[in-house]
Amino acid sequence: MCTTVGNCTQVTWFLLLGLTEQEELQGVLFVLFLFVYCVTLLGNLGMISLIHTDLRLHTPMYFFLSVLSFVDSSFSTVDTPRLLESFLTSGQAISFAGCVVQMALMTLHGTAECLLLAIMAYDRFAAICHPLLYHTIMSQRLCVLLVAATYTAAVANSALLTGCIFKLPYCGPNVINHYFCDIPPVLRLALSYAYILVTICRMRSLEAQGKALSTCASHLTIICLFYGTITFMYAQPSSHNSMEQNKVVSVIYTVVIPMMNPLIYSLRNKDVKHALKRRCCGKLPS
Repeated sequence: MCTTVGNCTQVTWFLLLGLTEQEELQGVLFVLFLFVYCVTLLGNLGMISLIHTDLRLHTPMYFFLSVLSFVDSSFSTVDTPRLLESFLTSGQAISFAGCVVQMALMTLHGTAECLLLAIMAYDRFAAICHPLLYHTIMSQRLCVLLVAATYTAAVANSALLTGCIFKLPYCGPNVINHYFCDIPPVLRLALSYAYILVTICRMRSLEAQGKALSTCASHLTIICLFYGTITFMYAQPSSHNSMEQNKVVSVIYTVVIPMMNPLIYSLRNKDVKHALKRRCCGKLPS
């Protein structure tokens, strides 16, 4: 459906083609991504609940991890239900306003995740490079301010990008070869672990080096997954094949990574494992 504005027939809705047009895969993919979505919600909401109820996890690192879990569950909820719906229909119509809202929310949560990962890197930097001053540097007030600043910047970035994009005239084709209204992210963070690695290398004890590396191993894994997939998507030359690849890669950072974050952090973290055991056994934190 279109409306005529001046000499331009303005598009009022878009058609999303979905992830794949192969009908034989639709049912399998629906079950697979439904399972992934359930695990994502269970893992992230469970992580939030565990951190909130266990006093031993009331530290800056776990505070940021609980916020990351909230961002991941929200990020996945904006995107995955429409992806699941696309497996049940041959094409999805989305209104112009709906596309604006979806793009704004995806940009907001994507920006928030990028900034939050940077903050978590700074938290690990303070813990490894300035252990004696860690609790002074990462005060509760600073942690809250950093999260507030993250969402303020994410909202501003989302409003700016989405506003600029949808000010452009849409008078031609309305078919989007994707399963959601996506835009290339403008905000790119350059995280450097060089100083952290230099500090670790200067440690004389191999045991201390191993312990220091283990504290940021989970975060490094998430960084590689999240930024690696986004870099692959938006740094490659534009072509028809790249459009098809981008849809597959989008699944990784919008669906798979939100599911993996709580698993990676919990499986490699003794404090989380102990807290989970106490929770399952019904023991209250002392």
